[in-house]
Amino acid sequence: MLAADSGASIAAIAAEAGVDRRTVYRRFASREDLLATIYDARLTAIEHAIEEARLREAPVAVALHRYVENIIAVNRTWPVDLTRVLVDDAVRARRDTSVHEVDTFLRRATDEGLLRSGVPEGWASALLPQLMHLVSRQLPELSPGQAADVVVDTLLNGLGAS
Repeated sequence: MLAADSGASIAAIAAEAGVDRRTVYRRFASREDLLATIYDARLTAIEHAIEEARLREAPVAVALHRYVENIIAVNRTWPVDLTRVLVDDAVRARRDTSVHEVDTFLRRATDEGLLRSGVPEGWASALLPQLMHLVSRQLPELSPGQAADVVVDTLLNGLGAS
């Protein structure tokens, strides 16, 4: 609900969940507490997705597919945008650590020849999250694995006919 309307009220959230708003307030002191819990859960899921992909030790192609599949599942489970809470230093640090881990992996993928060199610096790092976001929203009928196939194929082969 918050992904569709980031300004949704506690009353609306409670109604959607089938509970009274007092029930929500018993668990969360404020709307900000609820949002912080949601954002924390998304960040934790992202951290686990990166860890489970084994970006440092798994073969690059395997790690790439695992990472993409895991993040698509995170995007579908926690479809909220973290940019609203990046003003918090602790949240920003956690997010930056995850971004650094993926950037390091993408450099490894380039060094090992899976991604082509010579593209603008940071292009793969900017493109990959956009592809994962798009497939998460535009192709909901695909399983995370099937959606990852689409993303990885698009990243590695593009849409050209050659």
